[in-house]
Amino acid sequence: MKTQVANLKTKTGSVLTHSWNVLWDRFITLFLIGLVIGVAYIPMSAMDGTDHNSFLASVLGTFSFLYFIFLLSPLLYSADYLYLKAIRVQNFEVKELFDVFNNYLNVVLASLLRVAIIGIGFAFLIIPGVIFACRLALVPYLVMDKRLDPVKAVEESWRLTKGKGWEILWLYIVSFALMVAGLIVLVFGFFVALMWINGAFASLYQAIIQERGEYTPVETENI
Repeated sequence: MKTQVANLKTKTGSVLTHSWNVLWDRFITLFLIGLVIGVAYIPMSAMDGTDHNSFLASVLGTFSFLYFIFLLSPLLYSADYLYLKAIRVQNFEVKELFDVFNNYLNVVLASLLRVAIIGIGFAFLIIPGVIFACRLALVPYLVMDKRLDPVKAVEESWRLTKGKGWEILWLYIVSFALMVAGLIVLVFGFFVALMWINGAFASLYQAIIQERGEYTPVETENI
């Protein structure tokens, strides 16, 4: 079958609905991917949550940042790509999460550049940071899917999201509400909410490139 996603629109309702349907079609595989990511978060959480003096805090803060950039971010970028494969109804396995290390340098540099741009934006009265976060939301997919270098991925994300800023911001807001709702029903609900959100952003990327006419469907096997 072809991987063009019929009737997928960039509206929040459309991407959330599509993500929800895909989530339950591939739940076990996506759940296992989430577990791996969850385990990868543990060391950083431990470093951030330790009660310590200011010197030790600065040292652990530095290690936490480096851990995020050099290990956690690549895994998150790879998970985003596997969610995109799910959205496209393509076959994939959990072990592909580690294929990101074949494109490791681009992913790390893209993560650094994106974090730096958004961080600078938030330093200037928050609003620029929100704008940058929305306009650079597609960077992980462009690095993983299109194999773009970091600068080109930033430029392409900025171009592709032109006119989509409010839709992306609304998806961020709804995502936050879903995470809060997930917390209310404890850990499993939060986990499902995160899976749903990841699928929604992958669906948004797919919808945008289809709308722009920049995605060529490929033949793939049924799952």
